Amino acid sequence: MARAHWGCCPWLVFLYACAWSHPKPGELGREDVRDCSTNPPYLPVTVVNTTARLSAIRQQMEAWNLSAYIIPDTDAHQSEYIGKHDERRAWMTGFTGSAGTAVVTMGKAAVWTDSRYWTQAEREMDCNWDLKKEVGITVIVSWLLTEMSTGGRVGFDFLVSFDSWKSYDANLQGSNIQLVSITANLVDLVWGSERPPVPSEPIFALENAFTGSTWQEKVSNIRSQMQEHKKAPTAVLLTALDETAWLFNLRSSDIPYNPFFYSYTLLTNSSIRLFVNQSRFSPETLQYLNSGCTGPMCVQLEDYSRVRDSVQAYVSGDVRVWIGTQYTMYGLYEVIPQEKLVADSYSPVMITKAVKNSKEQDLLRASHVRDAVAVIRYLVWLEKNVPKGTVDEFSGAEFLDQLRGEEDFFTGPSFETISASGLNAALAHYSPTKELNRKLSSDEMYLVDSGGQYWDGTTDITRTVHWGTPSAFQKEAYTRVLMGNIDMSRLIFPAATSGRVVEAFARKALWDVGLNYGHGTGHGIGNFLCVHEWPVGFQYNNIGMAKGMFTSIEPGYYQDGEFGIRIEDVFLVVEAKTK
Repeated sequence: MARAHWGCCPWLVFLYACAWSHPKPGELGREDVRDCSTNPPYLPVTVVNTTARLSAIRQQMEAWNLSAYIIPDTDAHQSEYIGKHDERRAWMTGFTGSAGTAVVTMGKAAVWTDSRYWTQAEREMDCNWDLKKEVGITVIVSWLLTEMSTGGRVGFDFLVSFDSWKSYDANLQGSNIQLVSITANLVDLVWGSERPPVPSEPIFALENAFTGSTWQEKVSNIRSQMQEHKKAPTAVLLTALDETAWLFNLRSSDIPYNPFFYSYTLLTNSSIRLFVNQSRFSPETLQYLNSGCTGPMCVQLEDYSRVRDSVQAYVSGDVRVWIGTQYTMYGLYEVIPQEKLVADSYSPVMITKAVKNSKEQDLLRASHVRDAVAVIRYLVWLEKNVPKGTVDEFSGAEFLDQLRGEEDFFTGPSFETISASGLNAALAHYSPTKELNRKLSSDEMYLVDSGGQYWDGTTDITRTVHWGTPSAFQKEAYTRVLMGNIDMSRLIFPAATSGRVVEAFARKALWDVGLNYGHGTGHGIGNFLCVHEWPVGFQYNNIGMAKGMFTSIEPGYYQDGEFGIRIEDVFLVVEAKTK
C-alpha cells in the first residue's frame, strides 16, 4: 500500500494472511481428583508418589544450607515448550502441566499454577504437595515469608531468568531472607540416571529457498546494530533457542513442536562462537558454517556446557555484552559485571526477526495456503462423518495431522491440537487423549485449534463449528467473537502502537453485552520457528507494531460447562492509505 503520513508517523493496518491459534496443552478433566482430607487420603491412579524425591532433594538442600528451593517450569533458555530432559518440576512434583512453579522447604512443598491446570494438578500430585491457586512471584514470596524463619536462605538454580530473579529479589528486600544462586541444579542431582538423555538428532541447515537471508547477511546486520548502539556493545549473547536457529538458518528437533536445538551464541565484532554439541553436525553442515577457518565470518564451535565459563572469560577484558533480559538465565547474567552489561528486554535478534522481509512474508503466506487446504479438507470430512457418530476428539485430531502430512514441506504439528467438543471447548486449552475424549456430535459445538510446522513457515488456526441447530445465545456469542476478529483486523493505527493499546477492539463486541474471554488476543508467529513468536502480540510486554510483522487475532468466548468459541487467523501488518 502507498505510504501515508499523519504528521511524521505512518499508519498501519492488519492484512489477512491466513489462520492460526494460541495453545498450551493439558487440561485432563474435573472428575477423580485427590482428597487429602480422608484417612487414608484418596488418590487417583494418575498420582505420582514423590516422597522419596522430596526426601532426596531436602538432603541436597541441607548440604547447601538452604531453607527453601525454587523449581521453575522452564529450561535454561526460558523456552515455552521444553524437552523431556528439562521437565524438572514435572518430575519432582508429578504435575505435568506446562505452567507452574514449585517451592520446597524443609517441612512443606507447594505448587503455584493458574486455573487452566488446577484439576490436572489435583489428579497428578500426591498429598506431599499443596496446590496454590494464585500465581505470581509476589504470592510465592508471601508464602515463603510465612514458612521461613528470619535469616533463612532461598536457593534457586541457573534456570531462573534474570527478570524473575529481579522480581524475587525485590519482593524479599527488607525481609532478612537471603536469595542464593546455586550453580548446581539440585533436581538434576536427585534425578540422576533416570533423567532422559539429551537429544542427539542431527542439526541441519535450511535450504536457501526457505530462508529470507543467508546467515552471513544476518550476522552482518546484527553487527551493524551493535556499532550503531549508543552504548557500543562489543558482543551480543543469544540465549533463546529460536535466536540461534534463526541467525544461522539451522534446525533440529530437541524441543517438542519446535525445530530447535540446545545452543547459545556469543557474537562479537570479530568472532562468532556457537555453543552446541558439535558431534551433531555433518561435514556438510560444518562446511556451511565455515567451521575451522579463521576470520570474522568463521563459526567457532564450543561445547554447550562451556558457555558460562566462556562468557566469564570474555568479560575479563574491555568489553560490553548486549543481552535480552526476557530470555537470559540468571546463571549467565551474574557473571557479567554491571558496568559491562548492555541490557534490553529483547536482544537485537529477537527484534529483527519479528519483522519479516518480503521473501519471508511470501514463504509464510505459502505455508498458510497449504495448511488451509488441510483444514478445509478436515472440516468437509467432519461434516460428512460427525452425523454418523464415528468421530471423537482424539481421532479427529489424528486425522487432521494426517491431512497436514500430505502437504508439501510438512514436518509435524506446531503444538498439541486442541480438539474440543461441547463442554470440553469451554476449557480454552483442553487437549484430548486416546483414553480421555468425547464423541463429536451434531448437537454440540466443536472447537479445533491446530497448526503445522513447514520448512517455509509455522501455522496456527482456530475454527468453531456446529452441525445442528445452535441456541440463540450460542449464535450471538459466535457472532460477537467473529465481530471482534473482523473489527481488530480492519483496525488502522499509528506505526509503533503497542498491541495492548488496541487489544480492546477485539473485545468490544463482547463487552457490549457483558461477555469477555480470559486469554490473550494474539501473538507473533515464525518462519519454521515458534508458533508463539515473541515479542509481537497484544500483551503488556510486547513491542510496538511495525510493517512486516505477523500476528494472530483470536478472540473467544467460553460458557463454563457448556461450550467454547474461538476464531483465530493470522494477519500481516501493512501500511494503510489514509486521508
